[in-house]
Amino acid sequence: MRKLSYQEILSERPNEDELKRLAKHKIIVILDNIRSTYNVGSIFRTSDSTRISEILLCGYTPHPPRKDLEKTALGALDTVKWQYFKTTKEAIEYAKSINYKVIAVELTDKKRQYTDIQKTEFPIAIVMGNELSGIDDDIISICDDSIEIPMYGIKHSLNVSVATGVILYELCKIHNS
Repeated sequence: MRKLSYQEILSERPNEDELKRLAKHKIIVILDNIRSTYNVGSIFRTSDSTRISEILLCGYTPHPPRKDLEKTALGALDTVKWQYFKTTKEAIEYAKSINYKVIAVELTDKKRQYTDIQKTEFPIAIVMGNELSGIDDDIISICDDSIEIPMYGIKHSLNVSVATGVILYELCKIHNS
């Protein structure tokens, strides 16, 4: 075993023109008032790696053009479709208007695990909430469902960019099955 060289890794990846022609996973990420440009940039990178349909940036979520966001996203701002919405409600209405099922990633009384998503539920839009307060009840009330990631330690949540990565890779696995 040996580590692949940069050129070997690059030869396995599509270039930007090829990427534009490849089918996207029928997944939208809705970012509800995320505070950190680092989290948003990381979510852009993960969204590129999972080849999702688009990201909807809402409220005070940092959005392009921003140098600090561009630096963290490492080019993913150019490869992931995104839109900005003044409110998360408007973004959810948009996702529903194009027939996406909207699912809040939040701890709710429903207790549905993220691994319980079925292929028949696609296309899916996931709502990722604020780093401190999560998703407000008024936004949860207009979502079609909610899912959560089980926590086995004392903390009750993951960093939003980490949680987005966990969910996106599971959704890609289901979508590709």
